Amino acid sequence: MQNENKDLTVGEKIILFVQKNKKGILISTGAFVFLLAALIIFLSLQDVFHNRAIAEADDLNRRYDDMRYQITEDFKSSELDTLLSDLEKFGTRKSGYPGSKAWSIIAQIHSARKDWSKSKEAWLNAAQKGNNTYLGPISLFNAAAAAEEQGNIEQAIELLQKCISHQFEFPAAARAQFSIGRLYEKQSNYTAAVEAYRFVLIDWQDIPIWQHLARSRITVIEMR
Repeated sequence: MQNENKDLTVGEKIILFVQKNKKGILISTGAFVFLLAALIIFLSLQDVFHNRAIAEADDLNRRYDDMRYQITEDFKSSELDTLLSDLEKFGTRKSGYPGSKAWSIIAQIHSARKDWSKSKEAWLNAAQKGNNTYLGPISLFNAAAAAEEQGNIEQAIELLQKCISHQFEFPAAARAQFSIGRLYEKQSNYTAAVEAYRFVLIDWQDIPIWQHLARSRITVIEMR
């Protein structure tokens, strides 16, 4: 029998193998087709749910836009509290862009009310939810601003550093780096401030305004 198999062509050997293992091949093929169909359905549903979540986030944003210039008015307080409650529920349940967007709206509301503690917390939630989106570094930058308003300079510097090194490029990274130098100046840590400003000169040579401002601050410090 072995000698007979040796005389077979490659095509004939394949046909013989299929005939001998027909049942196993059919089962394997069926399982593969089932798994492939299940994956396609899962990805399709995931896309549908994601688009639905984005639409819900946009609707919440429209509600915010309708009252954003009246946030501090007493007659809007009840409506605003309802919106905050809806945003928190939605932001807690959703991840990615929709969840991050919800928390960023919450942060903006608290910022308008000068509640920097709640604003910072909301921005940090937005950064966590949107870590894999462009909202990640933006949220960290705004969280740093809220931390500075609280007088927490060390945390503000740390958040700005995370913003700059984020996996998603932050368009205002030069401004964030300059802000680190400015915050070190606030602490009278002039050595660290000069070093921070020099990073602006090295890493963002194509942005003249921040180059000029960084050089100006270095000159002021060195003339002290």
